[in-house]
Amino acid sequence: MRQTWLLLLFLVLSSCSEARAQRLVWWNVENLFDCRHDTLKDDKGFLPDGEYRWTRSRYWRKLDDLSRTIAAIAGDDAWPMIVGLCEVENDSVLHDLTRRSPLRRARYAFVHEESPDERGIDVAMLYDSLQFRLLGHEARRIPSEENGFRPTRDLLHVWGKRTPQGDTLHIIMAHLPSRARNGRKGEMHRRLAIATLCRLLDELRGCDVLLMGDFNAEPRDRIFRDVEQRLTSLMPQSRKELKEEKGSYYFRKTWSYIDHILVSPSLLNKIDGSVATGSLPFLLTKEGTPRRTFKGPAYNGGVSDHLPIWVDLLSK
Repeated sequence: MRQTWLLLLFLVLSSCSEARAQRLVWWNVENLFDCRHDTLKDDKGFLPDGEYRWTRSRYWRKLDDLSRTIAAIAGDDAWPMIVGLCEVENDSVLHDLTRRSPLRRARYAFVHEESPDERGIDVAMLYDSLQFRLLGHEARRIPSEENGFRPTRDLLHVWGKRTPQGDTLHIIMAHLPSRARNGRKGEMHRRLAIATLCRLLDELRGCDVLLMGDFNAEPRDRIFRDVEQRLTSLMPQSRKELKEEKGSYYFRKTWSYIDHILVSPSLLNKIDGSVATGSLPFLLTKEGTPRRTFKGPAYNGGVSDHLPIWVDLLSK
């Protein structure tokens, strides 16, 4: 009998000591605008009488769908610890998402800074305060105008302690300029953003760092050469892997990964599995591609033209 109780105690203690995973999500949510005009932004297209006919009913439907997606991504016993977002207009949409949509039951807090982007779209972060204790954040400006480019999105750097283990995690979120939109000039602008990012990474050398973002570039793109001297990409790299994996973005009949997650060497042994892509049925068309919110200026009723990606970080 005594041996039986000892065995049961061992099994209980073993199960308690298992490392729990904390989920880290990245998602480009495609033009998450409210329906009100901001005189400091070029948002007139996203008004009820604008080019996109962006009404309150369409806006609230999108928030409901975003909530549904984040709930579907949640693990068995916890919400994602971090949800990085881009193409977010302002803190009003984040307030509506976290306090007035079905996602309010998750009790997320958020971090956001207004950037100088002319379209008025920024990066932002939701965090579960039961799993992450915010210590600080900063918006790192990319010197676009000083170098002859239109202003673009800031890098968002957030740091805090994971709970209950107490180790400090630095999270950087990025949405780099598009090369496709501006050709060679767009490529030069992306390189400027990468140089700014690398200076920040150098300041954080020796820290636990997670980088998430829409880089408007595939994993094998040369812009990652400098970044990958500092961080390790978790995305598929070889041509075989890229062929087997669909991707997070579908454009001109081609799948690609332009959304990325990279980590510092100190976090590599804490990554549980590989990066997952949210190919959830309600995010897809009948053809299996992302169901966009818009096709050109026409309302398409989908959630986003990107699929969310995520990775699990072991808590021990």
